[in-house]
Amino acid sequence: MRNMYLKRNWHLYILLVFPLAYFFLFKYGPMYGVQIAFKDFNFFQGISGSKWIGFEAFREVFQNQDFFDALRNTILLNFLDLLISFPAPLLLAIMLYELKAAWFKKMAQTVLYIPHFISWVIIGGIVLQVFGTQSGFINNLLEAMGLGQIPFLTDKKYWLFTYLAVGVWQSAGWGTILYLAALTGINKELFEAAEVDGANRFKRIWHISIPGLKTTIATLLIISLGNMISIGFDRPFIIGNVAVRDYSDVLSTFVYRIGMESGQITLATAVGLFQALVGLIFLLGANYASKKLADESII
Repeated sequence: MRNMYLKRNWHLYILLVFPLAYFFLFKYGPMYGVQIAFKDFNFFQGISGSKWIGFEAFREVFQNQDFFDALRNTILLNFLDLLISFPAPLLLAIMLYELKAAWFKKMAQTVLYIPHFISWVIIGGIVLQVFGTQSGFINNLLEAMGLGQIPFLTDKKYWLFTYLAVGVWQSAGWGTILYLAALTGINKELFEAAEVDGANRFKRIWHISIPGLKTTIATLLIISLGNMISIGFDRPFIIGNVAVRDYSDVLSTFVYRIGMESGQITLATAVGLFQALVGLIFLLGANYASKKLADESII
């Protein structure tokens, strides 16, 4: 029976070769370089020829105050993103789903999705043109109205607001796709029955839509918590600057500085391995808590 199934669906297994090759080449293959964290890496000697130094690189990293500052900023920015950016696509998806005008719904979805496909380099230019102190549209408008300028990109508190707002604008629309897909899978008869029983729109959302999204919410929340210790490089590097480095310097930019600018490949690899291990602990911990509290998990 199994041989018949394989012969009948052999083309599906051939298609599976390509994603498997991708993971082996770009996910598992680079794991060979993890040993750099335990070696005094030398470009001329290569990975295999470099001298073993054990955990010396980790001790040096943990004695570096800049590392702990970057770790603090990473956790802080990810936590604030979780509070602000995580609910945004959920709210957008519910509002879009409740819209009756199909043409407006399609137009709104397109407008909301577009920022996801824009490069962070371009977004950085947009942010400078909108929020810049000298040439920013908002500050020019405030100055024309006789009001004082707001240092969106040079003051730490205002920069934090700008960072979070740009993150919501860039990611929220794309995140609604998953929630909209889950909403369309909810039985329409539940909404019709609730409406017949006199439930208003808010009650239908609270008692049908949100419970129907419980699995999707739990899965995305677990993934977000698993990424609490890691953070993308583009967004803090492009939007950040020297004036707000106390907030904008995160682990990814710290690794870039010590690895690419200073040439300390061993220390950069040690920090990357630390991120991966702590991220795994966060992921497993969030999955365990979700399974115990909400009976939902990804493992």
